[in-house]
Amino acid sequence: MTAERPLADRVAVVTGGVSGIGFAIAEALAAAGADVAVGSLLAASGEQAHRHQSIHLPTDDELGRARESLLRHGTRIEAAGLDVRCDEACDRFLALVEERLGATDILVNAAGTDAKHPMAGFPDELWHRTIDTNLTGPYRMTKRCLPGMIGRRWGRIVNISSTAGIVGAPNHAAYCASKAALLGLTRCVALEGAPHGVTCNAILPGFVDTPMSRRSQELRNMIDGVDKPLAERHAELFAAYPQHRLIAPGEIGALAAYLCTDEALGITGEALRVSAGGQW
Repeated sequence: MTAERPLADRVAVVTGGVSGIGFAIAEALAAAGADVAVGSLLAASGEQAHRHQSIHLPTDDELGRARESLLRHGTRIEAAGLDVRCDEACDRFLALVEERLGATDILVNAAGTDAKHPMAGFPDELWHRTIDTNLTGPYRMTKRCLPGMIGRRWGRIVNISSTAGIVGAPNHAAYCASKAALLGLTRCVALEGAPHGVTCNAILPGFVDTPMSRRSQELRNMIDGVDKPLAERHAELFAAYPQHRLIAPGEIGALAAYLCTDEALGITGEALRVSAGGQW
């Protein structure tokens, strides 16, 4: 471990780590010296997105490119499909990590999905998909990784929540509810891990320029029955932020990597907003 590579000899798992925020975090962890395993629900899984759902399903080629890109940091990298809604899939993925990289020291729960629909008539299937991915997924992964961290008396868990977890929005009840509940989970895990050198924090991004956020704008066009160019949609978002910009994925990655260092031991149970000065 060096100042340049503060996470050397650590093993990190990043769900939703093939693209967007998850990939940016995986890259920051690898650059800091960690061996990294990324998992994501893939297009090849046969998953069919609900028409009101915003989700990015990477292809096998994207999975391969993510792995190759991470390898340039000189650490060990694994990349595989992972459905955090499935107990067996979580078990298989973590067994692969254990076999090839070692015990999980760092867990980043970045897999997520969004949905837009009025509360009245909200489709039950869409509700369950959103909650199961955004809340129960982190529960499943944390439940499996936390005991080992406690036993080794070192661990870092970072949950990717959202400004939606503290600010409601019409037509986004499932997303807001899942991200708010994730903050409660974060605080409980932080308290349980505190005596054992394990921290747990949540990062609350505003709008981040990712494939999923771009898909969200396309979805908004479709549901609203308008045909606005994405650049115009983005301009509307820019105007809502004091800094007049979207967040770059690397900004979230840098914060997540810092929270995983020894120097960040005193930061736990926190909800850290990164939103260019905006509330949402």
